[in-house]
Amino acid sequence: MDEPGTIPEVGETLGPLDILVTPERVRAYADAAHDHNPIHLDAAFAATTHFGGPIAHGMLLLAYLARVLGERFGRAWVENGALEARFRGPAMVGTSVRVHGTVRTVIEALDGIQVECAMQCADPSGQTLVQATARVRLHR
Repeated sequence: MDEPGTIPEVGETLGPLDILVTPERVRAYADAAHDHNPIHLDAAFAATTHFGGPIAHGMLLLAYLARVLGERFGRAWVENGALEARFRGPAMVGTSVRVHGTVRTVIEALDGIQVECAMQCADPSGQTLVQATARVRLHR
């Protein structure tokens, strides 16, 4: 069985991870991804857009989902995890986001244990920013 943890149960909660989307985190992501779009980094420019200010990269939010999944499923997540996500709204720089999820299915199979989780990233008001389905195969 992959570490960390035990075989999950349907209904098990993942997270939450509460994280502040700081300009420094967004800058670090922009540098790592070579994505320096001013909507993320230039407050004056971003203020002129329909968002009204800088927003985090969508892929940064997915990284937070992957962090929660990695903490629960360890190496299995890194080796064979899959994430299908839909972006529903922007994460404004300077606000917090909450990442959490629930195990939806756990199925015994010949090649291991197939787990499916419903994942979400939301803003402080509870608005869904990212809605995702994660799948991972755990080794016995």
